[in-house]
Amino acid sequence: MKKLLILTAFLSISVAMFSQGVTYFDNPVNRGDFADPTIIKVGDTFYVTATSSEWAPHFPLFTSTDLINWEQVGHILNEKPQWTSHSFWAPELYYMNNKMFCYYTARRKSDNVSYIGVATSGGTSLDFEDHGPIIEYGTEAIDPFVYNDNGNLYITWKAYGLDNRPIELLGSRLSEDGLKLEGEIFSLLKDEGIGLEGQYHFKHGEFYYIIYSAKSCCGPGSDYDVRVARSTSFFGPYEKYSDNPILYGDGTDYISCGHGTVVETDDGRLFYYSHGYQSGDNFFLGRQHILHELQITEDGWLKFKTGRVAVNRHQVPFAGTIQKGVSDFRDDFNSKELNVSWTWNFPYSDINTEIKNGRLILSGNMTEGNENGTALCLRPQTIRYNYITKVSNVNDSFKGLTMYGDDKNMVAIGIKNNNIEVRSVSDGKSSTHYSKSIDIAEPHLKIEVERGRLLRFYYSLNGENWITATDSVFDASHLVRWDRVARPGLIHIGDGNNPAEYDYFELNNL
Repeated sequence: MKKLLILTAFLSISVAMFSQGVTYFDNPVNRGDFADPTIIKVGDTFYVTATSSEWAPHFPLFTSTDLINWEQVGHILNEKPQWTSHSFWAPELYYMNNKMFCYYTARRKSDNVSYIGVATSGGTSLDFEDHGPIIEYGTEAIDPFVYNDNGNLYITWKAYGLDNRPIELLGSRLSEDGLKLEGEIFSLLKDEGIGLEGQYHFKHGEFYYIIYSAKSCCGPGSDYDVRVARSTSFFGPYEKYSDNPILYGDGTDYISCGHGTVVETDDGRLFYYSHGYQSGDNFFLGRQHILHELQITEDGWLKFKTGRVAVNRHQVPFAGTIQKGVSDFRDDFNSKELNVSWTWNFPYSDINTEIKNGRLILSGNMTEGNENGTALCLRPQTIRYNYITKVSNVNDSFKGLTMYGDDKNMVAIGIKNNNIEVRSVSDGKSSTHYSKSIDIAEPHLKIEVERGRLLRFYYSLNGENWITATDSVFDASHLVRWDRVARPGLIHIGDGNNPAEYDYFELNNL
């Protein structure tokens, strides 16, 4: 009996120790192409948004209570502000006086120059109102960040990025309501020929710190990294760390990383929330959100808990948290409004969508120079998946599935009247890879994706038995744009009076 009691006690202690053991999460924490993130904490909730570039709605907004499981709750801007044209980049969230601010970059419609605007929302209602541009400076002003120094509000930004001179981080005092500049513009930090952007300011002890990114931000050759400078005054001068960079990709888990902000937990820990390009085929998922714990060194500099190399595996920020897996997606078009996950290529077409009787009706008015329709797409979250739809109407428009880069770089399988086609467009040049008349004009269509870029095309007359549309695998690597990767989704090419109708759409991660 004594031995049994001892054994029982041992097992109880072992179970307790195991249940209290360290658990881990894997980066990315928010999957899919979504660069230049900003994070804030209001109450018990973390809020994140990031660059949306040429996809609308603008600046998708996510919330979390544990930093690793995120849910999309809306967008900062559901409509394009009147002063803007395109290129919605690098937003920055800020919260004060029971109001949420989003400072953001967009191109001004009158001259296509990138400047900085602001939108606000009462409390955490997430119902944002745009207030127009507040920084119209030089030939480019991007990457805003707002900082409160002893009750004085300042905004900083990247300047001179398009000029034949060193890039600088500039700053100016903000009005108390955060909606306009006050006082003279001043310089904080200058580039040394390797780039300077995506800044984050904070103070710890005697030092003011600027965490920033350098080198090449985008594309397969990206070598973006994270650096730090410090000063005993917010206005500088700033000393750059001699052992920069403090975070970078070495090609193992990540090829590059950067452009993030820091959030502090209730117990005083600091977490740097940025983006990173994964290595290998995962590059084709774009710049995804990654999380690294930041620490202050004994000599007053910064380091990351897991070292200088960006990695996937980390200890969870909050004990007992379990990271959820990647979810599949299905839309049966039974809601009154379009699912919040859908995005569209707004510079190339004024999109028209309607959900009626369990079907999506899709069309658009193509802008001048666009001959390749209107795309409604999702951000892919894995490199192996398929996506399927059923076309539910017959007309002269081409309608079906696409892998979409932009209006001059895409691939699609669809139907026009009763003819199945596989098409591609590369740098504006169109090619037809498959064409066949079928007995039914309302087929199911499927694209299978391997390694994030290798596509196979199928159609079915009943949704069960699939017919291969092409014998060869299509390599969609060329669809990567300089600042974004291709997205899967639905497409309509044709007159707006002849829309596409879809019965459902599903994306299955394999």
